[in-house]
Amino acid sequence: MLSVELHAHSSLSYDGRDAVEKLLARAADAGLDALAVTDHDELAASLRACELAPEYDLLGIPGMEVTSIAGHVLALGVEEAVPAGLPFETTLDRIHDQGGVAVVPHPFQESRSGVMATVSRAELARADAIEVYNSRLLTGRANRQARTFAREHGVPQTAGSDAHISEMVGRAVTLVETDERSVPAILDAIRDGRTHIEGRRTPWHISFRQAAGGAKRKARERIASLFE
Repeated sequence: MLSVELHAHSSLSYDGRDAVEKLLARAADAGLDALAVTDHDELAASLRACELAPEYDLLGIPGMEVTSIAGHVLALGVEEAVPAGLPFETTLDRIHDQGGVAVVPHPFQESRSGVMATVSRAELARADAIEVYNSRLLTGRANRQARTFAREHGVPQTAGSDAHISEMVGRAVTLVETDERSVPAILDAIRDGRTHIEGRRTPWHISFRQAAGGAKRKARERIASLFE
């Protein structure tokens, strides 16, 4: 059984804070086996994390959080960036074309670009897996909805910390059933549904701080773009 963090952001995300070295160090301290850095519509930091991961006795899983027209999709195991702004099903196809795994994070949280505001249940069920525990929760209702949907439709389940600061890496992890310590083995296990979920809520004050920091950075970037 491997302990894997599948949803974490570095400073390359508009709302992330820390360099990949800090995320890797935290993952190692938390006793994880693997880490996927999944920046918003960016892949470079994740590939860098994969290069550095062995220095921390970790596996690095290449990935990114793609902004489809419908909402966010985690692309795990991709080596080339999947473009933002594509239809949901096209985004899944682009991930699959690279042999990657498409995981839908926080699907029932419309305020955080969850896809259920615009896609049908049949479309959502096409994903390889659904994130049924996201540690950045308030009431937990959206997580419960995601888990119920996954169970009813037989879709594999994952968890993710959705960490935007290094201290939160490992708050929610996916336990993967595999005897092989490799990225392909982890991705195959996710596809097959050989996963178990462990998660703890991100403290509210940290969630609010992360959200506020991201909003400020995004506003600064928008203002700067006006003067380019």
